[in-house]
Amino acid sequence: MNLDILIRENIKNMKAYSSARDEFENFTQNMIYLDANENPFSNGFNRYPDPQQKDLKSEIAAIKDVYAENILIGNGSDEVLDLVFRAFCEPNKDNIITLPPTYGMYDVLANINAIENREILLNDDFQPNVDAILNAVDNNTKIIFLCSPNNPTGNSFSDESILKLLKSFNGLIIVDEAYIDFSKNKSWLSELNDFPNLIIIQTLSKAFAMAGLRVGILYASKLILAVLNKIKPPYNVNTATQENAIRKLLQATLKPQLKKILIERKKLKNALLNFSFIEKIYPTDANFILIKVDDANKRYQQFLDNGIVVRNRSNLPLCENCLRITIGTKEENLNLIETLKTF
Repeated sequence: MNLDILIRENIKNMKAYSSARDEFENFTQNMIYLDANENPFSNGFNRYPDPQQKDLKSEIAAIKDVYAENILIGNGSDEVLDLVFRAFCEPNKDNIITLPPTYGMYDVLANINAIENREILLNDDFQPNVDAILNAVDNNTKIIFLCSPNNPTGNSFSDESILKLLKSFNGLIIVDEAYIDFSKNKSWLSELNDFPNLIIIQTLSKAFAMAGLRVGILYASKLILAVLNKIKPPYNVNTATQENAIRKLLQATLKPQLKKILIERKKLKNALLNFSFIEKIYPTDANFILIKVDDANKRYQQFLDNGIVVRNRSNLPLCENCLRITIGTKEENLNLIETLKTF
């Protein structure tokens, strides 16, 4: 892969903005700071945040066993995905490939950035059709998006499929691992150094229980990160988010909560087998279960009438009459099961 060919010309030629905290990086020292036009009266938030989130990156790097220099943090995964579009995809010229049914923001971001989205449906087992994907590639194809475990289907893509695409495609492969912590499969982070075209997306929103903080994580080579940092807003992750995310990571609540969710996932899946109007329960490596029912609109409304909100995914390809149910607490799941008995 020749990264220089993939970068937009205007991004190559632009000069990055340099903030006060980029020019003087050791801003945690006991100094008199008169460089950033801040309010001098301390209240915990009167100073600009660390633009590179060094302390937060250090904690994530230790947990994920990667180098901090391979991490980019954004205001949710959507921001880091948008940065990739803006750095590498030329509007009204380039295209991407997505694999419906999948995460809807890929298509939204493509439209925002005036990029063609070439959709190649997953097969009946919700696996990538690798030959069809590669046949859809042309000289203007910049990115292939692989959501694994996939949303809304819950399954992981086979290693063989992902590996073949990594070896065959000269553009960027984004593996979105938002749900990887719920999977028995290994993250592709261990392969990051072997594939310069690999970008991995993760989040603190799901397994780490920080959806309200909006912390999206992108892992890639230093060359790719240099391009993305060039266009990243200088203070995209605020002080409160950085401090609270570090505090939550240090609490070490992930493993016990994760264990409970996986236990509840298994129990709920077994309970769903007892209802005749549930026609299929799809395999899942995520914190949700996709089910096919006799009439999704009817069952969705029945859930609402009983104070339970699930997601109707019937509008997506291959998901006719499908509902997506997130794994709740033990009490919430028991409530759901008892409610199902009344349908």
